[in-house]
Amino acid sequence: MITLMGFSQVSFSQYPDLGSWNIINVKYTVNDKWSLFSEVQVRSLKFYNFFHYHEYKGGITYKFHPNAKLSLGAGKFDTYKEGGNFVKPKNNDEFRIWPQLVLHQNLWKFNIEQRLRSEFRFTSQGYRNRFRYRVGVSHPLGKTKNGYSPFQIGASNELFFTNKAPYFERNRLLLSLDYKTSKMLSFQIGYMHQFDYKINDETGRNFLLIGIFIELARNKKQNVKNNFEMQED
Repeated sequence: MITLMGFSQVSFSQYPDLGSWNIINVKYTVNDKWSLFSEVQVRSLKFYNFFHYHEYKGGITYKFHPNAKLSLGAGKFDTYKEGGNFVKPKNNDEFRIWPQLVLHQNLWKFNIEQRLRSEFRFTSQGYRNRFRYRVGVSHPLGKTKNGYSPFQIGASNELFFTNKAPYFERNRLLLSLDYKTSKMLSFQIGYMHQFDYKINDETGRNFLLIGIFIELARNKKQNVKNNFEMQED
């Protein structure tokens, strides 16, 4: 994991300013195996200025093993030109479908997550394939109450590949702190750093990440996991 995090430290034409990365995620648990999710994101290249990206997506998840689940998602992703707020014409107008596999493993008090995703991307520049692999580790903090710990620290790194040269597209690192106020609501603050190689659907390098995560359940007595779910994107 340390090797992956140090994969790339140089960027080409990305904005060096600290931008904002804002998430609202809603998860609805139907039963022990099935759940639904939806998410909205808005990003800016400067600190809450030069908004250049938004997305909305949703999907369904099937938990076929206590430590493994499959998801199928779809969404709309729009990237605008730099230099202002939602400057047109767009750099990219995209509809995306993706299946993914998520694996969890507990090691002492650490939760290790691996995610493999295959993306079918219908963009304004034509159809593209992309493959993503993310590994993350998290650790709960604070005294457990009502079945969960109030805080969690986490780190993850993700690699993006395509089936066409130059094959490698992106490396994305996230350091985060989560605070769970109740079984239904949690907040996340973090630092996102990414390196892009000649792609046009994201030009920012450094982001302050703010996330709001809402968990709903068909059965109100359903147990809530002690560990947090990592963000979808």
